[in-house]
Amino acid sequence: MLKLSEGFSAPVPVIGVVIGFASSFTFLSFSLKTIPLSSAYATWAGTGTALTAAIGCLLFHEPFSLKTIIGLVLVIGGVYLLNHSKGEEAGEPPAQLHSERLEPAKRQQ
Repeated sequence: MLKLSEGFSAPVPVIGVVIGFASSFTFLSFSLKTIPLSSAYATWAGTGTALTAAIGCLLFHEPFSLKTIIGLVLVIGGVYLLNHSKGEEAGEPPAQLHSERLEPAKRQQ
């Protein structure tokens, strides 16, 4: 949508950009309630990078070469390694997602 906004001069794409950015940051802030900052931001940024490259290729016919694929695989692999390296140095298992909503169910058992 940002490319379609033509420097924020086309009103309809600008509305899409504002809604997209607002929802993106809103969902990032929701994820920070249960996920560590480094994992949440890395996942958010990596997902955004991969989706932007895919949208650019599909909608705007931007080149999608072997180097692009390798770069995306490295970004996704880096996010995976970052998210699964938490606690390994201390001998702990990888971090698990916790939710306060699950706690009452565990107490009843």
